[in-house]
Amino acid sequence: MDKKILVVDDEKNIVDIIAFNLKREGYEALCAYDGEEGLNLALSENPELIILDIMMPKIDGFEVCRMLREKNIQTPIIMLTARAEETDKVLGLEIGADDYVTKPFSVKELMARIKSNIRRRVTDLTPEKGDALVYGEITIYPDKYEIYRKNELIELTRREFEIVKFLAANQTQVFSREALLEKIWGYEYFGDVRSVDVTIRRLRAKIEENSESPRYILTKRAVGYYFSGGN
Repeated sequence: MDKKILVVDDEKNIVDIIAFNLKREGYEALCAYDGEEGLNLALSENPELIILDIMMPKIDGFEVCRMLREKNIQTPIIMLTARAEETDKVLGLEIGADDYVTKPFSVKELMARIKSNIRRRVTDLTPEKGDALVYGEITIYPDKYEIYRKNELIELTRREFEIVKFLAANQTQVFSREALLEKIWGYEYFGDVRSVDVTIRRLRAKIEENSESPRYILTKRAVGYYFSGGN
C-alpha cells in the first residue's frame, strides 16, 4: 500500500504540484485546503507525513501543529512558509514541527525532505533491544522511546528523543550542527543549522533542571554539542 502524505495548503496550484510529484514518487496524496480540514484528515487518516502551510483559513498551520502535538501525535510535519522570516521558522520548530521549507521551494528539495523524514520515522518505529541507560538523574529506555528524570516521564518529540539517544550513545564526543543535521535529520545539503539550535534549546528546557546551566547537553563553543552524562 502506498504511504499517505497529507498536503494542507489553501493555494490549490501548490497542492496540485506537490500531489503530482508525490504520486510520481509512489506516495498517495491526501489534500486539504484549510487548517480545519487538514486537522480532521490528520486525525482520521493517520498519514505518514504532513506538509503544512502556515497561513490558511479557519485554523492556521501553527495551531494545527500545536493541536496535533498536544494530542501526542508524532507524525512528521514539514511546515511551508511564504516568508523567509526567522521568527516563522523558529516558532514552527518550537511547537513541534520537524522541518520547514520556504516558498518558493524546489520540488527536488521538498521530495528529499519528505523521504528523509519518512525514512527516519520508519527507523523510529522499529523497536531497539537494550537495557535502560542511566546518566545521573536521566534514564533512557531505547526500546520504549522513553526518557525519565528522577523517575518522572519527560514528554519528548521524536526528533528530541533522537538527539538525546544519539548524543548519549556518543558521550563526550562533540558534534557540529552540520553533523547533527546529517545524523538526526538525515540530509546533508538542504538543512538549516538553525533547526539544530532551536531543537536543542527546546530539549534542554525539558530535560535539564536548569536549562540556563545544563548538565547533560552541553555546548562546545564554536564547535557544537555533546552529552556530558550529568557529571
